[in-house]
Amino acid sequence: MIDDSSIAASYKWRILVLAALTATLTVAMPAMCLPVLFKEISEDLHLSLVQVGVIWGIGSLPGPLTSLVGGAIGDRFGLRRTLSVACFLIGIAGALRGLANSFYALGAMIILYGMVSPVVTMSLHKVCGVWFPKEQLGLANGFIATGMALGFMTGSMVSATILSPLLGGWRHVLFFYGSVAVAVSIPWSLTRPAPAEALSGAAGARLPRQSLSHVARIRNVWLLGLAVLGVGGCVQGTLGYLPLFLRGLGWSEAGADGALATFHAMSMICVIPLALSSDKLGSRKKALMAAALFVVTGVGLLSIVQGSMIWVAVILAGLVRDGFMAILMAAVIEAEGVGAAYAGTALGLVMSLSGMGSLISPPLGNSLVSVAPRAPFVFWATMAAMGLVSLYFAKEKREVERLVAQGDR
Repeated sequence: MIDDSSIAASYKWRILVLAALTATLTVAMPAMCLPVLFKEISEDLHLSLVQVGVIWGIGSLPGPLTSLVGGAIGDRFGLRRTLSVACFLIGIAGALRGLANSFYALGAMIILYGMVSPVVTMSLHKVCGVWFPKEQLGLANGFIATGMALGFMTGSMVSATILSPLLGGWRHVLFFYGSVAVAVSIPWSLTRPAPAEALSGAAGARLPRQSLSHVARIRNVWLLGLAVLGVGGCVQGTLGYLPLFLRGLGWSEAGADGALATFHAMSMICVIPLALSSDKLGSRKKALMAAALFVVTGVGLLSIVQGSMIWVAVILAGLVRDGFMAILMAAVIEAEGVGAAYAGTALGLVMSLSGMGSLISPPLGNSLVSVAPRAPFVFWATMAAMGLVSLYFAKEKREVERLVAQGDR
């Protein structure tokens, strides 16, 4: 007779593969196609560099609200329904970007896209929290982050140089990605509920107001959110500007896009080892601080280095990007008072802060081009450094338990 627990153990890995592919096909590739298509889009719609920065960041405008609501929806209605509907909606919203005929129309379509994207992202990380035990949480989040990195790398490699000429321009590239996301919604509608979702049922009955009130009182959730605001905002601004900056230095289109792809390739290679190291090290905080320091160093170097050293800076910053996010998501779920029951809401609060960073970072950084072409990198490295400081003040669960024990004495 087949043990039900062994079936569940096998099934959770299939769910994780589907989650990683969802990250690749519905979130990462449709998002990262924009930086390499910006030259084509800006020429078609007559956009300035600052307007390009606005377009790149404005998708995060609804993030603070939709991240909170989206996390609560995932907790309340379960992953199967949430992800099947969200993948369908993100496909429609992503395809609508291809209909834009002006700066304002494109901005509106990207805001619509940004309303749905956080729901998908947070639900994918909640998959890890409800299907996997603590000992495998970093690894599971690492798989999701690997899917993201694969999509970021592939989207930056093929969108402008292969798909745009093949499909007939940037608009058809966006239509294509939208149709793929709609197709991904089908397998999610056929999955079965996670066993751990039963544990969050009591919390789900109280969502969203009560769960948000509970999570908002957790100090570490805020500190982790501020950390990703700084580090994530730094990366968001850098990725949107880097291909345009390199083309301005005289790099070829393939070379500039290749630098962006290299950033994501390094991230994809390192994400699983980084996630595993955080599991084995037993300290998410130390791993996060080390990763943030790499980002600060790499982006900071972009403000001063020349020639082949630019590749070194890109690699340094890229090594830890998705690994940082994987470990941070695990740290949020593990935070005292969160767990599987409140994972979606806590991740929503953290990602709402991340969205604020991603919203302000690109246009503010791009506006500094009037000072110097490299000035944006100084601004973004400073943002990442502020995130590093926030991580310093965060307390891990075992640190909290130690302080409580000292207080009892």
